[in-house]
Amino acid sequence: MKSALNLRLLALALAIAGALPASAADTVPTNRPWLDARLGADQRATLALQAMTQQEKLGWVMGWFGNDFAGKKRNPAALPLSAGYIAGVPRLGLPALFETDAGLGVASQAGKTPRERTSLPSGLATAATWDRKLAYSGGAMIGAEARASGFNVMLAGGVNLLREPRNGRNFEYAGEDPLLTSTMVAQQIKGIQSNHVIATMKHFAVNDQETGRFILDSRIDDASNRMSDLLAFQLVLEQADPGSVMCAYNRLNGAYACESDYLLNQVLKKDWGFKGYVMSDWGAVHSTVASANSGLDQQSAWEFDKSQYFGNALEEAVANGHVPQARLDNMVFRILRTMFDKGVVDHPVTEGGAIDFAAHALVSRSDAEDGMVLLKNAGSVLPLKAGAKKIVVIGAHADVGVLAGGGSSLVYPVGGSAVTGIAPTTWPGPVVYHPSSPLKAIQARAPGARVVYLDGLDAAAAASAAADADVVLVFAQQWIGEALDAVSLSLPDNQDALIAAVAKANPKTVVVLETAGPVLMPWLDQSAAVLQAWYAGTSGGEAIARVLFGEVNPSGRLPATYPASASQLPRPVLDGDPKDEKTRFAVTYHEGAAIGYKWFDLKGLKPLFPFGHGLSYTQFAYTGLAASQKDGKLQLRFKVTNTGAVKGKDVPQLYVAPQGAKWEAPKRLAGWDKVELAPGESTEVSVTVDPRLLATYDSRSKSWRVVKGSYKVLLARSAADAGAASINVVLEARTFKP
Repeated sequence: MKSALNLRLLALALAIAGALPASAADTVPTNRPWLDARLGADQRATLALQAMTQQEKLGWVMGWFGNDFAGKKRNPAALPLSAGYIAGVPRLGLPALFETDAGLGVASQAGKTPRERTSLPSGLATAATWDRKLAYSGGAMIGAEARASGFNVMLAGGVNLLREPRNGRNFEYAGEDPLLTSTMVAQQIKGIQSNHVIATMKHFAVNDQETGRFILDSRIDDASNRMSDLLAFQLVLEQADPGSVMCAYNRLNGAYACESDYLLNQVLKKDWGFKGYVMSDWGAVHSTVASANSGLDQQSAWEFDKSQYFGNALEEAVANGHVPQARLDNMVFRILRTMFDKGVVDHPVTEGGAIDFAAHALVSRSDAEDGMVLLKNAGSVLPLKAGAKKIVVIGAHADVGVLAGGGSSLVYPVGGSAVTGIAPTTWPGPVVYHPSSPLKAIQARAPGARVVYLDGLDAAAAASAAADADVVLVFAQQWIGEALDAVSLSLPDNQDALIAAVAKANPKTVVVLETAGPVLMPWLDQSAAVLQAWYAGTSGGEAIARVLFGEVNPSGRLPATYPASASQLPRPVLDGDPKDEKTRFAVTYHEGAAIGYKWFDLKGLKPLFPFGHGLSYTQFAYTGLAASQKDGKLQLRFKVTNTGAVKGKDVPQLYVAPQGAKWEAPKRLAGWDKVELAPGESTEVSVTVDPRLLATYDSRSKSWRVVKGSYKVLLARSAADAGAASINVVLEARTFKP
C-alpha cells in the first residue's frame, strides 16, 4: 500500500508540475501509473522502474533464443523458430519482447514448419532505388508482417558500409556511401516503427566482412571512422530514432564492440545522445563487468554465448559493486523507455494477425523494379521488342524462381522454396528460391514466341540453342550469405564461360544478374545488355520481366562501385582464413573514409561501373544549376527534363569537390533526388546539403570543421560523370557539433 501511495503521489506531483493536466491525474491507475499514455516515455519508464524488484530488473537485461540451440532447449515462452525473447513483467502490465530477424522481412529459424512471409528484395536493391518513399513503404510492410506474426522487435536495419565487395552480408546492407546508406536505412526503420515495433540499427560498428567476424580486429582511426562508418550510423540515428542498437561481433581497435566504452558510452550515448538501448549480436558477449560498464544494456540470446553473463553473474557483480546499481537501473530504464516511446506497451502484439500477402507482394515488386540497374544496353536491345519468334532463357533456375541470400535475414517464401536440396542445406542455408518464375512471366508477355529454357549446365548446348534466337536471356547467379564471404568477385560454377559461349553464338545476349553485390564481367564486351536484378524478393520474376519488356522503365542506380579487377581494391586479397575461427587477426582499413568511389577517385582508377551508374529507356537533361546559402547550409537547385520518348524516372546526383581544403578523396556525394517525368516534362529539384558532408572531423575537439574557400558542385549521372553542369561556391569557415 505504501508503494502504491508513493506512486500516486508522484503522479499528482507530475500533474502539479505541468506534466499532466490536473484532470488526467484523477484517471491515473493508482497502482500502475506508468500505463497512462499521456505521460512521456521518460516519466513512464521512471515510474515503472521504481516499482520493480531487483529480480524483475535483471529479467530485462538477458534474452533467450526462440529455437533449440547447441543442446539448449528454447524458452517455452518464446515464439517458435524466432530470433529471441525477453520476459515481461505481467504484474506491472509490461509485455514481453518478441524478436524477429531481419531487414528483408519476417525471417524464421530453421525448422519443419518455418514461417512463410513476404520478402523484400535485397538491401542493396532497395538502396539502388535511391527512392526514400519506397524504402519507407518496404519497412512499413515488413513491420506490419512482424506485428501480425506476434513480434514487437525487428532486428533491422543494417547500416554497415560496403568496404569489402566480397562481404557475405552486403546484400543486407545499403551500399558504400554514408549519405545514401543512412537515408535509405533510416526510411526503412521509420516504416518499421510506424507499426509500434522496435527497429534495431546494426551492426555497430565496422563489421564489414564475415571471414573471422568473431575474432577480427577492425582498425581505423577515429576521424576516418567518424566520416564514414560512424557517420552513416549517426545520420540514421538522427533521421529515424531507432529504438535499439545492436553491437557487433568484431573488435574495434582492440576492444570487442559489445564491451567498447568508446563505441557505446562515448560515441553512441554521450556524443550522439542515444536514448534507446544497446543489445548484443547473438554470441557477441564476452564478459559481465566490462560489457555492462562499457554500455551494453541487454545480452541477446544468451545460449549463443559461453555464459549467462547478464544472469546470476551480473546480479553478483551489482551486489559486489563491480557494476553500480545505477548502471543496472539505467540498462532497464533504457529498455522500458524504448518500449513506451515506440508504442510497444500501449499497442501489445498478438500472434495470428491478418496479412494481405497479395498487397505486400506488390510492395516487394515495386521495390525490386525500381532497384534494378540497367548497366549496359547496346543497340537498344532492351526493352524486348514485340514480334520475336524465339526467345531462349538460360540458367539460374529462372524457370521456377529467383534466388535469395542466406543466413539470418532469409525469409521463407509463401508456398515454399521453388528449388530444394541445393547445398548448403544447413546454416547459412538452406539455399532458397522465391517461387516467382521469370520464365513464366516472360512467356506471358511473348505469346507469339517460342520461349525455350535450358539450365545452362551444358555451355555448348546452350550456345547451340541460342544461335538462331531473336534474343537470349542468360540468368547468372551468385549465392552468398551470413558467415560466408564470396570466394572471389567472379561468378561461380563456370557461369562466365557459359555467358561467353552464348554471347559468341548470338550477339543479342542479355545477361540478368542475381547477385549479392559487385561481380566481375569478363564477357561484358560480347554481351548486348546487362541488367543487375540483385536478390529480387517475393515478386522478383514478375519484376524482372516487367523491366525487360518495358512495362517498367529501369531507374535503379548502383549503390556500390563495380571494380574492373580485385587488384583495384584497397585489399585485393580478403583478410583472414574462412576455415580458421580461432586465430585472431586484424583488418587495417588504411583507406580510412575513402570507401568505394572515393578510393577509385583518390587512386585514379577506372571502375567497371561507377557508383551511381544506371541507364534508362529514355533520356534526361539538366539545366540551371544554382546555389545559395541559408543558416549555414548550402542549398542547390536545378531543372530536370525528360528529353526522350517514354515516361521514366531519373536520379540526378550532386557531388562536391573542395578546391583548396583537403578531404579523404576528391569528392563526396552531397545529395540527390528521384523524379518521374513524362516525355517533354520538366521539374525543379532543390537539395539542402548536410554541413558534415562539407567538413572534416577533428577528434581532439569532437567537432566538424568547414575550411573557408571555393568548392566545386557537380550535377552528374554517376560518380564517374564529369558533370552535366558545375558551379563554384564559396564557403565560410565553420566549426560545429555533433
